[in-house]
Amino acid sequence: MHKRFRELWYDEEAVVTVEYALLLSVLVVGMASVWQMLKTAVAHAVTEAANAISSGGVTPSG
Repeated sequence: MHKRFRELWYDEEAVVTVEYALLLSVLVVGMASVWQMLKTAVAHAVTEAANAISSGGVTPSG
């Protein structure tokens, strides 16, 4: 068992796999953040459009 752990410790393929897993997790967290911001922005734009339609005019956003 000790020999297997030593082999895994020095195995560069395992290190590359861990690096890819970490990179993938960072990308997933980043994409989730972008998705949340995009969802909020779209909801805000739809609300502004609905308010403009219901009030009969376009109001400047600020």
